[in-house]
Amino acid sequence: MKEQSNVSAAFRIISITLIVIGAATFLAGLFSDSQRTWANYLIVNYYFLSLAMGAAFFYGLQSISQSGWSSAFKRIPEAMMAYIPFSAVLFLLLYFGVHDIYHWSHSESVAGDSVLQHKSAFLNIPFFFLRMIIFFALWILFTRLLRKNSLQEDLTGPDNIMVLFNKSELYSKIFIFIFAITFSFSAFDWIMSIDAHWYSTIFALKNIVAAFLHGVSILTLIIFILFSRGYFPFLNKYHLHDFSRYIFMLSIVWGYFWFAQFMIIWYGNIPEETVYYFVRWQEGWKVLFFLEIGLNWALPFLILLPVKTSRNIKVITAVILFLIVGQYIDLYVQIIPGTTGLLKFGWIEAGLLIGFIGLFALIVATALSKAKLIPSNHPYLEESLNHKF
Repeated sequence: MKEQSNVSAAFRIISITLIVIGAATFLAGLFSDSQRTWANYLIVNYYFLSLAMGAAFFYGLQSISQSGWSSAFKRIPEAMMAYIPFSAVLFLLLYFGVHDIYHWSHSESVAGDSVLQHKSAFLNIPFFFLRMIIFFALWILFTRLLRKNSLQEDLTGPDNIMVLFNKSELYSKIFIFIFAITFSFSAFDWIMSIDAHWYSTIFALKNIVAAFLHGVSILTLIIFILFSRGYFPFLNKYHLHDFSRYIFMLSIVWGYFWFAQFMIIWYGNIPEETVYYFVRWQEGWKVLFFLEIGLNWALPFLILLPVKTSRNIKVITAVILFLIVGQYIDLYVQIIPGTTGLLKFGWIEAGLLIGFIGLFALIVATALSKAKLIPSNHPYLEESLNHKF
């Protein structure tokens, strides 16, 4: 059994090439269309951060519930969490594009708008970035603690394993609580405040579930990729079933929050609330509106409902690919109408997406190569290696 992965020279070159393409696109975009560039920068940065945070949430839940079946795969979410510090730096760069994205950041707009004046105590640039720093500081602190504690398990003797295991559970309990609060506020700050006159009490819950759903999907895809390269030879249909059940269940919860937010606003028919969906029901936006629910809920639900398909690695992979596109559309529909308002996918969108794919892939692959792929001293490892219902 292969115990540690490695980053090949070819993979590193490809990843760096993608990063260079993304950086060049970003710089060129700033000179050609700064607002469109910053809006799409926010989309892709939040996209990959949500994957890392969703993986961290999954990791925390496994520790709290003392799940045995997933213990052999814990290095995957740990590697995905390594992206969070890099995302912090990239998010802080939004300071230079805040006026291109957020209407409330313009003092002249606030001066003539009673709603923005009322919200100005919360929505102002210094406090906005102070909250951002606090969010990332807490996320980085606890994901580092969880990673450090996990790596210590590989080096310790049997007498100390349960001490470290219990410590991971404690850290996870604290992290889950912090995650629920801070990630909710981050969704309010970074996305919902784009439409500063509109608000939804369901918005944060929907985005938390979206991060969880797509984070689990990507970590499952990474496991499949490693499996195809000879790692995780013990992966069986019961593991596949459990991962697909997570995707299946979370797609239903995501669909529930998506529908609840839309249905309540549609039925209430209050202009201050319906204005958000009015824009998203126009012409081409309506196509993305239905694609969003189709890719993130309908297809995963219908395809993974039968037991047979939920244990088929090719079928699960296809569903994950749908979800990858679905998450991008979800964020695109949330962000673009309130910024540029232009329904367009061109070189700026493609270049930035390519760059962040390369960065995320390189960070995750590098983190995976720095530790044993299988946590050999985990107390529930045998249960995971021989997992059955």
